Amino acid sequence: MTAGPLHHLFERFTSGEIDRRGFVRGAAALGVSTSVTKFLMDTAAAQNATPAATPSLVYDAGTEGQERGAGGELRIIQWQAPTSLSPHVVGGSKDYLGSLPVMEPLMHLGVEAELIPNLITEVPSLDNGGLSDDLTSVTFHLLPNVTWSDGEPFTAEDVKFTIEWVQDPDNGAVSSGVFEPIAGSEVLDELTIRVDFDGPNPFWSDAFSGTSTGFVYPKHILEVGGDAHDTFMSNPIGTGPYVVESFTPNDQVVYVVNENYREPNKPYFSRIVLKGGGDAAAAARSVLQTGDYDYAWNLQVEPEVLLGMVGEGDGPGEILEFPGVAAEKLNINFSDPNTEVDGERSHKDTPHPILTDIKVREAIAKGIDRQTIADEFYGFGQQPSANILNGAPEIESPNTVWEFDLEAAAQALEDGGWVLDGDVRKKDGMELSLTYATSVNSVRQKTQALVKSNLESIGFRIALEQVDAGVFFDSAEGNEQNAVHFYWDLSEQQNLPNSPRPIDYMELWYAGPDGSNIAQKSNAWSGGNWVRYQNEDYDAAFEAARTETDPERLAELFIEMNDILIIDHALVPLVVRGTPGAISKRLRRENVAPAPFSYDYWNIANWNRAEE
Repeated sequence: MTAGPLHHLFERFTSGEIDRRGFVRGAAALGVSTSVTKFLMDTAAAQNATPAATPSLVYDAGTEGQERGAGGELRIIQWQAPTSLSPHVVGGSKDYLGSLPVMEPLMHLGVEAELIPNLITEVPSLDNGGLSDDLTSVTFHLLPNVTWSDGEPFTAEDVKFTIEWVQDPDNGAVSSGVFEPIAGSEVLDELTIRVDFDGPNPFWSDAFSGTSTGFVYPKHILEVGGDAHDTFMSNPIGTGPYVVESFTPNDQVVYVVNENYREPNKPYFSRIVLKGGGDAAAAARSVLQTGDYDYAWNLQVEPEVLLGMVGEGDGPGEILEFPGVAAEKLNINFSDPNTEVDGERSHKDTPHPILTDIKVREAIAKGIDRQTIADEFYGFGQQPSANILNGAPEIESPNTVWEFDLEAAAQALEDGGWVLDGDVRKKDGMELSLTYATSVNSVRQKTQALVKSNLESIGFRIALEQVDAGVFFDSAEGNEQNAVHFYWDLSEQQNLPNSPRPIDYMELWYAGPDGSNIAQKSNAWSGGNWVRYQNEDYDAAFEAARTETDPERLAELFIEMNDILIIDHALVPLVVRGTPGAISKRLRRENVAPAPFSYDYWNIANWNRAEE
């Protein structure tokens, strides 16, 4: 990329040759907008501080001198087992996790949410010329001598192919919304690609980083079409440290070393057995007490139970805490799950007969004892939340509060015309009756029971449903019991944002033009908005945020989106949680590197044994 005058001005600013005032004056003389100028100034420090090292030099303690495969078998208990290993077409954490030993993004998000180059030589920035002055394009320089696990070279053609594959609606990629701002891409040479956006894109890194949207697919495997992707879903070809030896969906994945992995002394473990089944408590015991496994994911277990397993701390494992950045939340269905339209329930154009009443939603929000949920079911200092955006102070709203007030909740129903008839309220002959579903998990079942008790005390009738986690979080098109189809009135789960500026996370409530982002039969339920929420003000704020380069204004837009949702009672945030894991004392804890916006195995190439 040819360096322009703004680039040279930026270099002088970051080197200290000119101060902020000088940079502002120079940028104005070049005709640069105020918002872009401010964005560049406020991100300069972060760009200069971006590690220029590979992950192996960041979170790889004790790997120097180790021998590939010398560590024997690594045993992971992931009680929600993967269903598919093709990450762009799945919607659940369990499947992203199953992909991580094999598939990789161009960049990782580390422990401090910093961008770390992975399949590229350095993170693009204005300083190195990789990011265009106006934020409308980015150029990636790929690492040389990287191969796919089958020995084929990894090139810029693979990155271009991935972009086009995700954007093709026929492939039903759930990550397509993140790729929507991409207008096109051009392969400049075998190891260089420029990606162009349809406008200034402050989220330029989202499609190429993290562990839910940034995965690169192999062109030579999938370009043939046909049933190639069906095979890929169970035996993907990747650039990661492992390959799949065997895969039984919803049960177990066995991985062995990728002998073509680019770092000759990695991975340390010769084999990974990732076992599913059981529940979170059993998974915790298998690491903390029996030592049968080395690592357990997502221990959504009551705090007193978990601490009881640790006991005096003389067992084989210990708790691994993760930072809390996302809320466990009660989702509200704005469509009618009981009316079928052209073979489709929860149709976007069939409003929910009860939950479209804001007084009902207000009663639900005020009628749930979030403090008890936080204290008794989660513990470890995890707190109730009034907001859906948490974990990044600049976008956490100061404008909202939550309250537990059964009297006020009952009054909201009275004001809405819902009158008690015995123990249950009715309006115009319709009973205030709702179904509430979530995955099978003791903490979630206790939450369900408390919510049911709270709401039924003010005149609701709540029917509870529990769905096996392997089914609930399986986004397959034909699975009518999954969270994406949302064939209930209420559901509970947590979604993890993939960056500190989580535009993809906020897509859950973005309807899009003509409802195009709503999960529905016509898009194979791949739309990001599966709660079927439609709000013109929210959509306008979301669309403005997509291209806003002024950091202060961008933060305001995130807060505006949050406040629209909370004031409209479009959901109920329950508790901000960073669900702990369990780790064997045999593993080197610092290399596991829990990161707030990445899934657990993001650094698995560097996992090894603790010093004896």
